[in-house]
Amino acid sequence: MSVNIVALGNERDGFSEDNQQPSLIWSYLRRSALISQTDSSLSAGHLGNAVFTEYRACVFGNVRLLVHDCPVWDIFNSDWYTSRSLIGRADIIVIKYSVNDKTSFQELKESYIPMIKKALNHSSVPVIISAIGARKNGVTCTCPLCTSDRRSCVATSEGVQLAKELGATYLELHTLNDFYIQKYFGGVLEYFMIQSLNQKSSEKMKRRKKTQKCHRVQPPQLEQPEKMPILKGEASHYDADLHNLLCCCQCADVAFYSEDLSTVVEAHKIILCSVSPLFMLLFEVCALLICNPAFPGLATGAFQWERLEEDIKKKLKDPEETEQVLEKVKCILKTPGKLNAVKDCRSHQIKRLYNTSLRLFFNTPVLADVIFKIQGATVPAHRAVLVARCEVMAAMFNGNYLEANSILVPVYGVSKDTFLSFLEYLYTDSCCPASILQAMSLLICAEMYQVMRLQHICELYIITQLQSMPSRELASTSLSIVSLLKKAKFHNSDCLSTWLLHFIATNYLIFSQKPEFQDLSVEERNFVEMHRWPSNLYLKQLAEYRNYVHSQKCHCAVM
Repeated sequence: MSVNIVALGNERDGFSEDNQQPSLIWSYLRRSALISQTDSSLSAGHLGNAVFTEYRACVFGNVRLLVHDCPVWDIFNSDWYTSRSLIGRADIIVIKYSVNDKTSFQELKESYIPMIKKALNHSSVPVIISAIGARKNGVTCTCPLCTSDRRSCVATSEGVQLAKELGATYLELHTLNDFYIQKYFGGVLEYFMIQSLNQKSSEKMKRRKKTQKCHRVQPPQLEQPEKMPILKGEASHYDADLHNLLCCCQCADVAFYSEDLSTVVEAHKIILCSVSPLFMLLFEVCALLICNPAFPGLATGAFQWERLEEDIKKKLKDPEETEQVLEKVKCILKTPGKLNAVKDCRSHQIKRLYNTSLRLFFNTPVLADVIFKIQGATVPAHRAVLVARCEVMAAMFNGNYLEANSILVPVYGVSKDTFLSFLEYLYTDSCCPASILQAMSLLICAEMYQVMRLQHICELYIITQLQSMPSRELASTSLSIVSLLKKAKFHNSDCLSTWLLHFIATNYLIFSQKPEFQDLSVEERNFVEMHRWPSNLYLKQLAEYRNYVHSQKCHCAVM
């Protein structure tokens, strides 16, 4: 580390009798306690004349100090290249003049200061302007009206103004004694030397960091895992299924006749009772009125339309409300009766009727016409609901099968709880599995009876539950993901099986440590290895980077 100082100008006035007086720079180097090993030599310009003195010394212990003292301004005229090179390499510039040599100061101000500005080229090199000597015309007057001071001496105000133009620090040294040299001039010069050393140290550190950054081995970049397949749910067709049942009248168990017996309308008791308590009364289904007390004051039902109409009018006592109820009943039965207004039979009203209370008849013997025997237990059901909601059961109860004429139907290969969840979906169009295993059992049952929407619901439930598992739980769980994959493939759940393969590949570091990983087929193993995350290449690069870090004994940016 070194500091370069360039001193320009002559501190002796032209009329001084003591030309052997030491220069400012030499006085400082000789007297400062911080300076050691001082050496000097004369350097010549291109004409061979000695134009500046070069001093070499040490400061602050081991910092090299190089000073070029140029007392003659002619160097800017005779050797512009050398002068510009000196100023360009300078860390600190010292400009000296005698306060008693007004002519030299004017020449400095008018001719050489512009050259120095040009050579500096807006750099941030600190400049010290030193006005040396005691004014010989008595007490220095800085008043602009004092013409004597202007004629023979350089006023303080002129030196300050010059320092402002150059952005320099202005000092007045009345004599070159210990106080002015060491405490005053030396203090300012040493301050700038410390600033220069700090700046160089900072720049050196930046260059070193930049070099290290360029040559340092960078940690490998971990790529993002592949996007998981997206499963789309299927829209509900619950209302359409029940509406189609009324149209085709499969498994109908009640018929309505007109007075002249010319018109017959077939229907299903369970559907009618689910949409209106009036039909519960009509068919004497009083046990479920407690669950649906819409008409708490109604007694036993009527057996004819006229009697039903009379009882409704008697109990409701509101003609308008009675008329609305009768119109809804006519709409359900599709009778040829006249409707008061088309708006009473809008589609949203029909949907509301269809979508209400089949849940009341789920797993109850009321109006049941089929009983499933499963695991030694019996489960009552209604053919109309089963036929409307499940195509396999529609074929089973309406085709040339034994179940078509049997009340008791055995069920194999499914547990009672799973089959009850399956029937609950058929009745209510909703299901809520308690666990991933139960959802898989329900998916198998849905595939057995070809209820695709229920199968998609179970797939989405399994995926949602697995995605919400943190890595620690996924590593410690006893749930076999490979077993789920095998079951999904066997039961034609292609979307779920594909998703599970991606799930195993994305969590490769977890599943590769489990014994079940060995149960994957060759084709499945190849798929997982191809799509694994993190990739084998990344792990190899990471191992190489760790070895490099340990060999360099530096901090790892990744780990």
